[in-house]
Amino acid sequence: MGANLKEVRERIQSVNSTQQITKAMKMVSAAKLRKAQDAITRLRPYSNKLEEMMGNILVGLEGDTSTVYNRKSPVEKALLVVVTSSRGLCGAFNSNIIKAAVARIETEYSDLRDSGNLVIACIGKRGYDYFKNRYRKVKVVDDYVDLFSDLSFDNVSKLSKLIMWRFEEGKYDKVDIAYGSFKNAGVQIPVVEPYLPVEPVKPIEGESDDQVQADYIFEPTKAELIRQLIPTILEIQFHKCLLDTHAGEHGARMTAMDKATENANDLLKDLKIHYNKARQESITGELLEIVAGADALGG
Repeated sequence: MGANLKEVRERIQSVNSTQQITKAMKMVSAAKLRKAQDAITRLRPYSNKLEEMMGNILVGLEGDTSTVYNRKSPVEKALLVVVTSSRGLCGAFNSNIIKAAVARIETEYSDLRDSGNLVIACIGKRGYDYFKNRYRKVKVVDDYVDLFSDLSFDNVSKLSKLIMWRFEEGKYDKVDIAYGSFKNAGVQIPVVEPYLPVEPVKPIEGESDDQVQADYIFEPTKAELIRQLIPTILEIQFHKCLLDTHAGEHGARMTAMDKATENANDLLKDLKIHYNKARQESITGELLEIVAGADALGG
């Protein structure tokens, strides 16, 4: 009985220690989430408006005015950028992004996967750890795994510029990005969206292209603005995907640690009840032994 009491007591101490850790991690994630959430909420309206503007501009391209970034060709070589976190303890956040990326590979890139013409660029160690041995013929790039250590626009734009340059050179015919879209601290949505080539705005059913096309006034010239504007918008879009994932990671971790703390409370209640019952049984047993001993002496 004493051994059982000691075991339960040690389990209570262990759960208490774990609960203190989960509380601390929740507080740290909440502090980091506030900063990450401010960054993405400030950038998202700006990025969405620029993306809409880029789609409207591409609808109106005509004549010699064009951009390589909306070039469509048969998809013989593709790049999939998978953005996950580098740390765990954030629930199903990383696994949901990985599942979405795997679904895209299995549905759209199965031929490229088997022929070795698919490249996976991983940002975040969790995605890299999963994909590095997953597909035998797929090249998994780890050059930017630690990109989350510095999410400044200048640092992130180095990778987006490299991707755009390789698309221009024809090394990739299509580029997709898999990441976690931040909605709130409790909801993060795994998304796989096309990055290159850029899609123009599609007309709503019943509308013509003329009705969709926005009437922009270009200064200095349309060709010059497209040459400067489209790459900048693409860099901002890429930066938004990383900030989305960064905020989603901390939101998911804060939620997971909060649930872990609640589960520890429930477990502590059960353990304390079990401990009290075992202790009462031990005391009752000792009393019975004393009474039995006293009766034996009296007899």
